[in-house]
Amino acid sequence: MKSWKSLAVAGVAAIALTLSACGTGGQATQNAGGNQAAAGAKRNLSFAMVIHGDPDGSFWNVVKKGAEDAAAQYGVNVTVTGNVEGAQQAQLIEAALAKSPDGMVVSLANPDALSSALHDVTSKNVPWVSINSGADVSAKLGALEHVGQTETVAGQAAGQRLAAAGGKKLLCIIHEAGNIGLEQRCQGAAQAFGGQVEKLQVDLNNPQGIESTVKSKLLGDKSFDSVLALNPAVASATLAGMKDAGSTAKLGSFDIDSNVLNSIKSGDILFTVDQQQYLQGYLPIAFLVLHHDNLNTVGGGLPVLTGPAFITKDNVSTVADLVSKGTR
Repeated sequence: MKSWKSLAVAGVAAIALTLSACGTGGQATQNAGGNQAAAGAKRNLSFAMVIHGDPDGSFWNVVKKGAEDAAAQYGVNVTVTGNVEGAQQAQLIEAALAKSPDGMVVSLANPDALSSALHDVTSKNVPWVSINSGADVSAKLGALEHVGQTETVAGQAAGQRLAAAGGKKLLCIIHEAGNIGLEQRCQGAAQAFGGQVEKLQVDLNNPQGIESTVKSKLLGDKSFDSVLALNPAVASATLAGMKDAGSTAKLGSFDIDSNVLNSIKSGDILFTVDQQQYLQGYLPIAFLVLHHDNLNTVGGGLPVLTGPAFITKDNVSTVADLVSKGTR
């Protein structure tokens, strides 16, 4: 675990550098050509962010806000597009590349589907940063750095919490087939949980189906005492299914929405893993500006971690205030 602590320090240092540009009235690192990563200064730079989801969805709109806030600070242009299907995301990458951006930001939930498009990005010498998923393949695909949560480590932390709550048999719910990050979350949870772990495939776009599938599973095997959902909407549908089944299992979640926060307040959800996705939008734009101006890179070849942080009954009210502002 020492290496992860080291890169957490790298992430903190990078954030400090970014914030220092804001706090000094735009006095930031200057390159030989005289450009500056200056707060609020309009500059002729355009960046494209292409994600594996809806930019206006409850998770990704926070990433988008982070990118837009960084764009406003550094006076650059940012466009955000996305599609959950790997083939469609690859087409969006090619479409963004055709507009000759100064840099790109890409989430890597399905790296195999994106490899050809990302090869085109790299071959045209367009610097890019990966976010959210794919930390283990990011450098191999040509990214400058990766910003996000290492999903295996996050899963391990979630598994440890459920085990500490007395769990012996865990149901881990996967809502997108082929999403490597979700598989890694379940794998990490299994590694740290210490008891039996089973995976259950559901469809993110069918909440009623999730509810009925979870209900059926828990009625069929009442020995499950722990459940891990990997998405807020899935967590809410899972909770409904658990209640229908009369299950008293402990439920953990990943990520944030108002329903999950309210369920944590009421005690129906034990915790949710917060990967602080605002930083996954903000930091890559800041890093690309600094790379353009001063050839800076961060992480030393390792990911810059934004999580896992945990939201529990102890801190949920404070975090809820930040969620209402669109930054958590």
